[in-house]
Amino acid sequence: MAYKFEKNIKTLELSSVLELLSREASMDDAKALALELKPSTLLGEVGENLKNTEDAYLVMAKNSAPTFGRAVNVIGSVARADLGSSLSIKELLEVAEVLRITRSLKDFGADNVSSDSSIYKYFEVLTPNKFLESKITFAIKSEEELSDSASPLLADIRRKITIKSASIRDNLERIVRGPAAKYLQENIITQRDGRFVVPVKAEHKGEIKGLVHDTSATGSTLFIEPMSVVETNNEIRVLKLREQDEIVRILAELSAEVATFAESIKLSYNALVKLNFIFAKAQLAYKMKAIVPKLNIKGYVYLKRARHPLIPARSVVPITVSLGGEYNTLIITGPNTGGKTVTLKTVGLLSLMAMCGLMIPADDGSEIAVFSKVFADIGDEQSIEQSLSTFSSHMVNIISVLEECDENSLVLFDELCAGTDPIEGAALAKAILMRLHEKNVKTVATTHYAELKSYAIDEQGVENASCEFDVATLKPTYRLIIGIPGRSNAFSISKKLGLDEGLIEVAKEQISDDDTRFERVVASLESARLAAEKEHTAATRLRAEAAELKRQVELRDQELRKNRDKIMSDTREKATHIVEDARNRAAMLLNSLEDIKKQLTKENAAKMLDEARRGFKKSLEDMEDNANPVVVDNGGEKLKEMPKVNDLVIIANINRDATVLAVDEKNKKVQVMSGSMKMWVKLSELRIKKGSNSTERPKTRKVTGLASRAERSAKGEIDLRGMASDEAILELDKYIDNAVLSGIGTVTIIHGKGTGVLRKAVQDHLRHHKSIKTFRIGLFGEGENGVTIAEIAE
Repeated sequence: MAYKFEKNIKTLELSSVLELLSREASMDDAKALALELKPSTLLGEVGENLKNTEDAYLVMAKNSAPTFGRAVNVIGSVARADLGSSLSIKELLEVAEVLRITRSLKDFGADNVSSDSSIYKYFEVLTPNKFLESKITFAIKSEEELSDSASPLLADIRRKITIKSASIRDNLERIVRGPAAKYLQENIITQRDGRFVVPVKAEHKGEIKGLVHDTSATGSTLFIEPMSVVETNNEIRVLKLREQDEIVRILAELSAEVATFAESIKLSYNALVKLNFIFAKAQLAYKMKAIVPKLNIKGYVYLKRARHPLIPARSVVPITVSLGGEYNTLIITGPNTGGKTVTLKTVGLLSLMAMCGLMIPADDGSEIAVFSKVFADIGDEQSIEQSLSTFSSHMVNIISVLEECDENSLVLFDELCAGTDPIEGAALAKAILMRLHEKNVKTVATTHYAELKSYAIDEQGVENASCEFDVATLKPTYRLIIGIPGRSNAFSISKKLGLDEGLIEVAKEQISDDDTRFERVVASLESARLAAEKEHTAATRLRAEAAELKRQVELRDQELRKNRDKIMSDTREKATHIVEDARNRAAMLLNSLEDIKKQLTKENAAKMLDEARRGFKKSLEDMEDNANPVVVDNGGEKLKEMPKVNDLVIIANINRDATVLAVDEKNKKVQVMSGSMKMWVKLSELRIKKGSNSTERPKTRKVTGLASRAERSAKGEIDLRGMASDEAILELDKYIDNAVLSGIGTVTIIHGKGTGVLRKAVQDHLRHHKSIKTFRIGLFGEGENGVTIAEIAE
């Protein structure tokens, strides 16, 4: 007889999980697939099903679940259309809905499902048909009515019906509102058998000529169709028949279109059902916080922090359990209500779920074996019909298990051989476990028998486990402890509950010495385990603290490295500014030496030399101060807004007067001239000179018979760029004359670099100009070969 999962599915409550799964599906056929789901015993099939669930889960995690709307099974309707039958309006709308959802799912798959995904093949099968979908929805208005736009003939017929109906109403309105209204039971227009009539009092039936179509229940009212509208009503009846014929024709035409695409519609619908079923599994996994376990066919099970899926998440206690590795038989002991049966069911149920292609509520790292058979003998199996006691009923199950199981089977026994004489029951239970162990069957059994605890200690490949119980609170913790047999704790619990200690001592004397020694060993093991757990907890805490300290040190190190890089970057930028400033100062010193050279005479040589030394020393001190990381502001009030052209300012970091030439509002920079040097300076580096206003000009030497430089209108430079040579020479002559009258000693002529034609023309002219003493090309920082610096002759 072939093995069947059905009985064990019910015992382990897989059917309840499948009910939850069916609720996640929206299509009826997908719900049916969920409820009919059976565990597979083939590793490849289980792996493929789990991969489908996992890939759908990943799609949902990255995006959202696709919607399947109200798709219903249209395969029967499509098959009838393929045989030549006409479909009803409702059936055609159902086909259109399937086509709409097919199109929507196809778009979803194109956007969210990669070609290497295991569920891509189901999206690939989907065949949208926008043409047929639109044709149906365009022609049908609702489940009871076609749209006027379904065909020109239908629209024309309905237009005529509307016109003639309006004509009849107008005619009958004249009767209802006219002199004949006194013969009516009510002043209304109604219909009987699709024809317009008026309600006439029975005693006046001769006053309104027409056809009687109906009478009221009391016979006091006759519903008469006046002769004036009989012909029009007849015409409407004919039009109604034509309308019905046209509707039949349109439905037949649409049904024929459906038949044309029958195969693709069927394939698309089946793919929709499969996808709805797969995404239902993924949705259930999401709600259970489930994972995909590793699979094997070696009978090895390892569940890490597994939760029973039918116990509320807020109250379930995770368990970690293994089987089929170092041992193939696990004997769980402990007090009642301690969680032994839940552990048993969790192992069996999660195994069946994985074999059904469902993700399991456990932590990553869990592993499940694909068993060929799963047996579970759990709960009260008493049978009244067969006159079997609980023990007898369980024994029937056990016999069946022993006959059918093999090394690739999972067997779960709850309270093995309970319900009979304890001595015989224990011996029988031990013999059964020994037989299963010899056959290498993976077995988990719960029991209260002390003999089975001893068997697990003595036998290689058999392991004890216990469900922890807190004697202090008289409550189970539901923790599963592997390697330690459970204690009954009967004496401790009785004492806590207030039982006379004398009775407890008498009871202890009834226990054999071997049992007493065994309980002491178990108690010693329990104490050792608790001590080890405390040490483990302390060690874990210390490791966590050390890891946190290491993390903080690494973060601090990263921060220091980041700060160091920033300091280096700032230092390089500072050094660049210092070098640039030194170049500007060097150029200023050269200009100063030129001025001294011009003014040097025998009489003032000593004085000029002394001033030069002081100026040179001051410049050196200024450069040293500028190189110092502690910047000294040498006076003046900070500018609160951008200065104007020709304003007098102080360059704070070199303590030099300067005149504003141009401003850059966007970058907060100002072009200034100090002596013959032009430079761009940040607004933050400029100050207002104490004791002067912003429009004050730099003071210079006076020239006999001429106004001071503060009163001059000429500037220290002229810009000739963009002018022709002749025009530039004329402008230059005017500028030199004005400079001579203004007492300017040195002028800057801007001609640009360009082709050099304008520069050559300017310099040729200066070479023969009587007011020009010397001239040279600009230095670095002055404009280089784009400007010429000329000295005015005294």
